[in-house]
Amino acid sequence: MPPLTRTPRPSALRIRRGLVGQRGYHDESFGFRKPREFTLPDYSATQLQNRVDNAPLLRYVDSLRIHGHRAARIDPLDLLQREDVDALDPKRYGLVDGAKTYDVNGILWTKRVGEAPEDAEPWTLRDITGHLRAVYVGRIAYEYMHSPSKTERLWFSHMLEARTPALPDARQKRRIHELLAQSESFDQFLQLKFPNLKRYGLEGGESMIPALDTLFAVAARAGVRHVVLAMPHRGRLNLLDGLLGLSPAALFHKIKGGFEIPEELGAGGDVVSHLVASPTLTYDGSDIKVSLLPNPSHLEAISPVALGKTRAKQYSLLNTSPDDCMLGDKAMCVQLHGDASFTGQGVVMETLGLSNLPHFTSGGSVHIVVNNNIGYTTPASSARSSLYCSDVGKMINAPVLHVNGDYPEDVARAVDIAFQYRHHFRKDIIVDLLVYRRWGHNELDEPAFTQPLMYEQIRSRKSVPALYEERLISDDVITAADARAVRDAARARLDAELAKADAHVPAADMLQGRWADMVWPADAHAERAPQTGVARDVLERVGRASVATPPGFEIHPRLQRHVKHRLQAIEKGTGLDWAAAEAMAFGSLMLEGCDVRISGQDVGRGTFSQRHAMFVDQKTEAVAVPLNAELAAPGSGRLELANSSLSELAVLGFEYGMSWEKPNLLPIWEAQFGDFFNGAQVIIDTFIASAETKWLKQSGIVLLLPHGLDGAGPEHSSARLERFLQLTNDRLEPAAGDAPANVNMHVAFPTTPAQYFHLLRRQIRRNFRKPLVVAAPKGLLRLPAAASALAELEAPGAFQPVLPDARVRAHDAERVLLVAGKLYYDLAKERAARGLEARVALVRVEELCPFPFGALRGALEGARDVRWVQEEPQNQGAWPHVAARTGALGVREIAYHGRAADAVPAPGVGALYRAQQAHVVEGAFAGL
Repeated sequence: MPPLTRTPRPSALRIRRGLVGQRGYHDESFGFRKPREFTLPDYSATQLQNRVDNAPLLRYVDSLRIHGHRAARIDPLDLLQREDVDALDPKRYGLVDGAKTYDVNGILWTKRVGEAPEDAEPWTLRDITGHLRAVYVGRIAYEYMHSPSKTERLWFSHMLEARTPALPDARQKRRIHELLAQSESFDQFLQLKFPNLKRYGLEGGESMIPALDTLFAVAARAGVRHVVLAMPHRGRLNLLDGLLGLSPAALFHKIKGGFEIPEELGAGGDVVSHLVASPTLTYDGSDIKVSLLPNPSHLEAISPVALGKTRAKQYSLLNTSPDDCMLGDKAMCVQLHGDASFTGQGVVMETLGLSNLPHFTSGGSVHIVVNNNIGYTTPASSARSSLYCSDVGKMINAPVLHVNGDYPEDVARAVDIAFQYRHHFRKDIIVDLLVYRRWGHNELDEPAFTQPLMYEQIRSRKSVPALYEERLISDDVITAADARAVRDAARARLDAELAKADAHVPAADMLQGRWADMVWPADAHAERAPQTGVARDVLERVGRASVATPPGFEIHPRLQRHVKHRLQAIEKGTGLDWAAAEAMAFGSLMLEGCDVRISGQDVGRGTFSQRHAMFVDQKTEAVAVPLNAELAAPGSGRLELANSSLSELAVLGFEYGMSWEKPNLLPIWEAQFGDFFNGAQVIIDTFIASAETKWLKQSGIVLLLPHGLDGAGPEHSSARLERFLQLTNDRLEPAAGDAPANVNMHVAFPTTPAQYFHLLRRQIRRNFRKPLVVAAPKGLLRLPAAASALAELEAPGAFQPVLPDARVRAHDAERVLLVAGKLYYDLAKERAARGLEARVALVRVEELCPFPFGALRGALEGARDVRWVQEEPQNQGAWPHVAARTGALGVREIAYHGRAADAVPAPGVGALYRAQQAHVVEGAFAGL
């Protein structure tokens, strides 16, 4: 067969910029370059004829490729239900004479990928059977024939069936032994010194360490310079000690109850099984940085975060690198999983679904499932509905390599093959590492309560390191004295580090690299309310650019009105709607060198057909992103409109991961409706709300959650502000002198496009980063009363947490209505209809967290009758948060007016909704 060929790729300039900012809708996006396409030519005429002439042999060979895994010796405990596989018997295909010779050219691939075979390759049936069973029915099992790509199937056949697989030399074997022995010694040391510690050790699964060592080594030699690593708790401490260079003294200090971060920072830290490290490792002179990410106890939640961080690492690289640099050349995502969570957690499926999408791919991930064949106490037969835990990966046609963890050299080979596939095709691949768990879910559990036979077998077995050590001694690779020396050195090192534990002083490294220009949010130099206004000429330029189209580009006729309205508003300096203000925020930040990425379902157009940040040619479906085309210049940023899959959890996790990597990126996730954020609740709880205090990780992620009761029913009305506010650490009383609060995240409910503009720019203009939750508008998007003047966006300007009534001051009013969000406009309309502009003041609370004690106290000074009015039920919305803080506002009492407590945010019956809404709006003025 002719050599593997590479399809040439157009120039990067043409891919990134196209024709005046145009690109194919399903083609390229900023930060994405199409992976190289490798093609293996079709069979030659001679090979095709040989396949016809030897059709029974062809069927037999393909059957071994397809079904060999079902008989492979991949389970150390032999717990998988293995049955006789009739499809592997050559007699089934009429092949009975083992001495008969066959030409295998075009049927069996005995040459390396890209090498042409001889014209004729005579093999006996006995040789064919022996060779293929050694490949496909050994200690590594392969599933790749389900791939729809002929090239990928042939690549694997060449890779696996070549007669000369690389074998580890003595140096490599000693390296594997050293890693295994150190891991076992580490577990034994912790068991001896800290017998009550839940360490989630690696005993039984020690082959994970040489698997990762091999992966890092082959990646480094291939030019990968950064690995982003996501993993759960099992074996995490072993990896940190054995490969990633975490100081054992720091670990022991933490185990003894000490801080892993400087205590003076005021953060709470996390448990010992979530510790991290980011060392630079060197393999044969090639450096590779490995960043093990912090993870929550919610299994698999870290996976999309790691994917997003990996993608963000390549933003600047692809923007400045040569044309032949692709996604995945320099950075790689590695995800470790448990067998039960890989099958059971839906985020796995969601994350796999992102893996090949242009806006989300990072160039292929290597997945390693550390497969204990048990989840806590649940056996595999009750934990999944498929034969293998890895079967979920077939939704993206990912190849799977199953390997017996009792044989570390086979594990290393499997991982090497996995990397070669990922490096060639830039797609995900799964290594199913079958091991066992020597103890229970943790070392304090008794697993024999529920799995007595499994654990009778486990406890009678020698350990994986001991078995491998015996083999190396038998093969004269090492001596017994060598083996003892490795273990003695490991124990001596740990003893010495334990003696240093009490004196260990933790350090903080959160402000390094790209974060070097940031400050810690609690620092005295933190700029909490920077000036965010922009010069008028810049605003006008950006506004016009946001609706510009290339010559000959035909937009939808109904969008002509959209373009005309924006240009008129800019010309008059009034009537700017929300989409215009947003575009001006994006474009002005881009001119300042910041990238902007907005992700979610329908974000290019906008759920409510309001944004139109991209135009689609009605004749060709070419796409123009006006801000990118019109504002392109050296040093300027880019706008990425990442219309996403129908996922909340994985997509929000991905965007959050990007925010960890790139502080000069404005990352936005927009829910289609605010109600749908709860599909991503795990990311919100365990990352967005808590990462700063657990791990010292800052994030500038923005959540746009369309919110507001408008008769759309229980699930299209509420962003559940009460939940976000409950998640904040907002103080209940003001600090002395109204010193600004350092909250874990900001929650805002802006009522004007100008306020929204300043909020977005504040995210980047501050010298630290905080998550921002915005109750975004729906009905206000085109409401004339909610428009802003261009002057409100100009410098000097900034976001205002409270907007007092411009018509009447609180001390002159008979009643003050405190309100947040769109209800303000309903109340203002009702007030005007009743002629009460001089008697009722409407004070808007634009930012709910941090609670604006000082600004609100000033706005309410002298007020006599103050009422909080909201359209959400009393047990929801902002009221629970506000009610707990009213005592510090200097007024006698703040009464509540709104809907009664309810189990849902809004009713689904239209008549009931209208009656309730009338009560809220009209009742606010009762008695006047």
